[in-house]
Amino acid sequence: MVRYASLALLLVACDPAAPSVDAGADRDAGTSLDASLDAGLDTGADAAASPMDAAAEDAGLDAAAGSDAGFEGTACSVGGVPGTCLDVADCTGDRMSTPGFCPGPAAIQCCTAVGAMMCDPADMPTPNAGLVEAPGVGGCPAGMTPVDTFCIDRFEASLELVAGGTWSPFHNPGTNAVRAVSIEGAIPQGYITGTQAAAACAEAGKRLCTDAEWLRACRGPGLTRTYPYPGPRDDGRCNDARAVHPAVERFGTSESWIFSRLGDACINQLPMSLAPAGSYPGCVTDEDVFDLMGNLHEWTADPTGTFRGGYYVDTYRNGEGCLYRTTAHNVEHWDYSTGFRCCAGP
Repeated sequence: MVRYASLALLLVACDPAAPSVDAGADRDAGTSLDASLDAGLDTGADAAASPMDAAAEDAGLDAAAGSDAGFEGTACSVGGVPGTCLDVADCTGDRMSTPGFCPGPAAIQCCTAVGAMMCDPADMPTPNAGLVEAPGVGGCPAGMTPVDTFCIDRFEASLELVAGGTWSPFHNPGTNAVRAVSIEGAIPQGYITGTQAAAACAEAGKRLCTDAEWLRACRGPGLTRTYPYPGPRDDGRCNDARAVHPAVERFGTSESWIFSRLGDACINQLPMSLAPAGSYPGCVTDEDVFDLMGNLHEWTADPTGTFRGGYYVDTYRNGEGCLYRTTAHNVEHWDYSTGFRCCAGP
């Protein structure tokens, strides 16, 4: 797994319509690049900045000089689509050039394949439309299964609008009234605060799991397991082993400005990023609960702010597998990695 250098956490004001950050560093993990990304910075900052501006300035490059030497062949990325920096005259055939993602003169642009995955963060796709929550197991509410004296969602939650229809799992729900559902094959809801997650569970007649319930579901009877499956860590058994950080891939750089855009809707639409619920068949407990490790962080009912289990890049920095816990953010924090599931009873 590629691990990136540490970066300082950037601080922004709390805004319910954008990702928020606590003033403290991650109390569990220290200051790693992953911890910086967990800070969930304002998506609106630096919106007009070119991804390569800072790199070009630091390198002392003169884009106006007109020389292409040394710039062609550099790797680049546009909307998560990998490409190569080329002179526009050489980007031909079934390829297209995009300015602003390469160092050097204006003629050097990122050349990517036409028809490759491109993403507009303003779009609101609803991939879960038409999916239906299954009946509950063992007398539990819909989508749930019994564990000891309580019921828990079998799958990470997605959202339905209370007024009807599904919500895009790639956007914060804002002030919309939404209901949590647990559906196999649905894209689970990221980009959500702990407060919004609790309200969505309540709309479904459920509630957020307590820390004790969440740990019992993941670690099994007697709390003996470190992972939801038996035995040692098995990278890739859950959605927990992405090699390249999705924000770096999305924006084609590791410059610090990308950490102000962690609410970007396209991050969780990258290939090999967020997976449909239950699509890792080995990532399941003996009681048939899926994805408790990896895929998305999961909010619990801790009023000071806790999410557990790690996500599709990191399931070890704040504790191994089921023991992973982040406590650095209050319940109004959100970014692409924050999700949830519900509990009910007893």
